[in-house]
Amino acid sequence: MVPDVKQYFLKGLVIPALPLALKGKKSIDEKYQRALLRYYISAGAGGIAAAVHTTQFEIRKPEIQLFKPLLSFVKDVLDTEFEHRKVPFVKIAGICGKREQAVSEAEYAAQLGYDLGLVSLGALSGENIDALIEHCRGVSEIIPVMGFYLQPAVGGRVLPYEFWRRFFEIDNVLAVKIAPFNRYQTIDVVRALAMSGRENEIVLYTGNDDNIILDLLTPYRIVTGEGVKEIRIKGGLLGQWSVWTKTAVDLLRGIHTVLQNGNDIPQEYLQKNIELTDANAAIFDAANNFSGCIAGIHEILFRQGLLRSTACLNPDERLSAGQSEAIDRVIKEYPWLPDDSFINEHLDEWLRTNSE
Repeated sequence: MVPDVKQYFLKGLVIPALPLALKGKKSIDEKYQRALLRYYISAGAGGIAAAVHTTQFEIRKPEIQLFKPLLSFVKDVLDTEFEHRKVPFVKIAGICGKREQAVSEAEYAAQLGYDLGLVSLGALSGENIDALIEHCRGVSEIIPVMGFYLQPAVGGRVLPYEFWRRFFEIDNVLAVKIAPFNRYQTIDVVRALAMSGRENEIVLYTGNDDNIILDLLTPYRIVTGEGVKEIRIKGGLLGQWSVWTKTAVDLLRGIHTVLQNGNDIPQEYLQKNIELTDANAAIFDAANNFSGCIAGIHEILFRQGLLRSTACLNPDERLSAGQSEAIDRVIKEYPWLPDDSFINEHLDEWLRTNSE
């Protein structure tokens, strides 16, 4: 990662997890995939994470093989969109599988110029901590690493404090996405970073869709051998932020301003935390153990005109009974969240091809 991009990333950004726009059963809908990327750029996102859970892990199946085409397409679109822009934009690639697959994916992402690899350990559920650390170290020799604490409900595993303490000793680790949806496990990661002494080199991003705003507002004061350290989660890499992204950018900017000025936390942020969590419960289908989480994201983007359909690679991935009505409710009850007017203003230009 080049120095200016690294410093930009360490400040804390809005990074949407990229949904997959499908055309047919196995093809990328390039018109709408490009429009999604343009939407995130125009909304002010600081980067994108592709080939992650929100993109659908099925892109790696032998009968589908969309991992490389997707990363390549995203890279080409971003190169075109940023040809004359001067602001950085962070490109993150999801890295999955056991050692051989993970190394191959990391090599391809590095070859394309991605800045970080977000390493999922879901495929190593039976491995001990030594094996997990060796796996992460191997990937870090190819591409800078962003650790990933993914909740078990969607394919992750419990990763204890000991793992994170050793993980932060790996030289090429730059960040962690904390997404266990669990306060105890979130504190494990924060405490491990404080104890590592690398809190000025490594940044924490929230992936806790059930506690986004409070994660970003909370000072974690950790007692270490060097005294009390204050650690903050500075940005978010979230499936939730793949929808209503303009709102997310405005929200993070406001939070950063409050914290930089040393002001008291406005009461409205506490209320918005609950409202955003309620909205996320509808979109991510918390009532059904998150079985409709990707379908919920697609439903929002489809309604806004940013996807041609709500299709997923897994035909069984669809809205749960009552989920559409739950989404209707939160949109009505929390009108500050949707960014429909912003999208309506720009949708035609985002959908326009380069030749038009």
